[in-house]
Amino acid sequence: MAAPAAADKGSEAPLEAALADVPELARLLDTDPYLKPFAADFQRRYKKFIQVLSDIGENEGGIDKFSRGYESFGIHRCADGSIYCKEWAPGAEAVFLTGDFNGWNPFSHPYKKLEYGKWELCIPPKQNNSLIPHGSKLKVVITSKSGEILYRISPWAKYVVRERDNVNYDWIHWNPEDPYKFKHSRPKKPRSLRIYESHVGISSHEGKIASYKHFTCNVLPRIKDLGYNCIQLMAIMEHAYYASFGYQITSFFAASSRYGTPEELKELVDTAHSMGITVLLDVVHSHASKNSEDGLNMFDGTDSCYFHSGPRGTHDLWDSRLFIYSSWEVLRFLLSNIRWWLEEYCFDGFRFDGVTSMLYHHHGMGQGFSGDYHEYFGLQVDEDALIYLMLANHLAHTLYPDSITIAEDVSGMPALCSPTAQGGGGFDYRLAMAIPDKWIQLLKEFKDEDWNMGNIVYTLTNRRYLEKCIAYAESHDQALVGDKTLAFWLMDAEMYTNMSVLAPFTPVIDRGIQLHKMIRLITHGLGGEGYLNFMGNEFGHPEWLDFPRKGNNESYHYARRQFNLTDDDLLRYKFLNNFDRDMNRLEERCSWLSAPQAYVSEKHEGNKIITFERAGLLFIFNFHPSKSYADYRVGTALPGKFKIALDSDAAEYGGHQRLDHNTDYFAEAFEHNGRPYSLLVYIPSRVALILQNMDLPN
Repeated sequence: MAAPAAADKGSEAPLEAALADVPELARLLDTDPYLKPFAADFQRRYKKFIQVLSDIGENEGGIDKFSRGYESFGIHRCADGSIYCKEWAPGAEAVFLTGDFNGWNPFSHPYKKLEYGKWELCIPPKQNNSLIPHGSKLKVVITSKSGEILYRISPWAKYVVRERDNVNYDWIHWNPEDPYKFKHSRPKKPRSLRIYESHVGISSHEGKIASYKHFTCNVLPRIKDLGYNCIQLMAIMEHAYYASFGYQITSFFAASSRYGTPEELKELVDTAHSMGITVLLDVVHSHASKNSEDGLNMFDGTDSCYFHSGPRGTHDLWDSRLFIYSSWEVLRFLLSNIRWWLEEYCFDGFRFDGVTSMLYHHHGMGQGFSGDYHEYFGLQVDEDALIYLMLANHLAHTLYPDSITIAEDVSGMPALCSPTAQGGGGFDYRLAMAIPDKWIQLLKEFKDEDWNMGNIVYTLTNRRYLEKCIAYAESHDQALVGDKTLAFWLMDAEMYTNMSVLAPFTPVIDRGIQLHKMIRLITHGLGGEGYLNFMGNEFGHPEWLDFPRKGNNESYHYARRQFNLTDDDLLRYKFLNNFDRDMNRLEERCSWLSAPQAYVSEKHEGNKIITFERAGLLFIFNFHPSKSYADYRVGTALPGKFKIALDSDAAEYGGHQRLDHNTDYFAEAFEHNGRPYSLLVYIPSRVALILQNMDLPN
């Protein structure tokens, strides 16, 4: 049932009054007339955001100090060699510190109770060296109200490890004498964002967990060569269950130890920066693991501490805990976590996971989003979570103006990617999540000759003005076991038998290679203001992704990326890899992602032709499975001489070499499809072509 438009309690504030209180709101509402009936909602949200910022300023000295929680909470060695410890455990009866340093005596070092559920402990310095040396094990001991003795890992722990066959993680005090020092400055925010979605653990072709070192030495150079200027690192925040893909976080401040040490992750980020590559962290603040002995759950012996108590605190689908975003100390914890990754590891921003779940009390479960604006306002919206996201974006962009934030939101909430000053969510980009669904639907349900060109164009261009989108043909979601990558939908079992250049070029492999390139290029060129690819999919990785689990006998066989396939000159994977590289490099030169949205001049259903212009380039796609067209007239905005800039039919991309790259195409003053000029081209079947106007400056 659609909820009514919300307003301040007991009143229906007129539009003019709402605009008067938030001057920038008028600019936001001017971009989308459908928002105007909800001006009062934006006014209220903005006021609440400003009020929380004001409260933080009054009580904590500002968000700058508030977001430095990691400097006091947890365990810290002071300049005089003493140790300062602090925790928030409002439900605890008593708190103690134990570990290697005191022979695991659980009660020898009690914390002192402070106001607001906080506890602190000061341990005097030990002569000659630290009482708690780097690398030693620790535990927080909680005495619950019921008298139960609980051993816990500090929520602020910076390093945890699982030794041998242990079920739970151990908290390791990480305080090296010679910490890694960053040598390279952060890259400037790219004008065009080309993201390589990456998972360190699966980055080797061997069936094992790869390391930060391996990724730094072997994968970063590939990413640079492919023309991506940004990596999005998944599964970095520590998670006890490897097969959760990093989405069941247990220690929010700890970089996953399964890949190596914190210093090795810092080296990875620093090396990427030396290559001019921006590094984003996949941050999971939408929920947390239910683990209690090595997670946040039941930290102080209650189910409430960091989470909602009772049923509201559990996500039924994910079987995980849900944060209470209205809690002062939860805000401190999460905002400090944002700052920690930006400052300690020099990440350049975040992709926020599970934003839809955060935004709505129903978490998106059992809900379809039709685009009716009433779905985005009213009582179903969790405004506490929305205010937290606004605060997180405000903090990231205040600390580092070049930082980038991306929302994973399937609902399409309007203004999520508008500035907080306008009452928006403050994200830079949102993921265009409808696009991969469209490609899979076409491959599953329709013959090639039945593909609807208008529907493809609609899906790729259906985004709000001034809210930037990251387009992608497929991400990690499509690579997971139980689903299929585009390459597998296209070629399936023949990928195991007919990808050798010595094998016949079968119709299935031919179709798969040609459509794989076309789908990627049209998504890249038309679908958004940024582009994303999941590691390995650029060359049509032949197998799904499946982490070791009971269902596969704990096998690592599918938890890997076979980059070696692209290096084998006798295999056809190299063709897809080459095309992906040159597509990105052309975008780097011409910057269509940062250009205004494309002008689509043709979407011909019978001919299966789509043409559009963007950034001075002319994109031509012939999706017809068998028909080629000689002297096909294509409209364009400008006169001049055109040359082929990218041709999916070229030999180096596994094409049929039907186009002569020495050909000059001249646009004449002949109006066509609403464009003042046009030119004639030969466009073979299943070919994507980009023509560049040579009379324009590069």
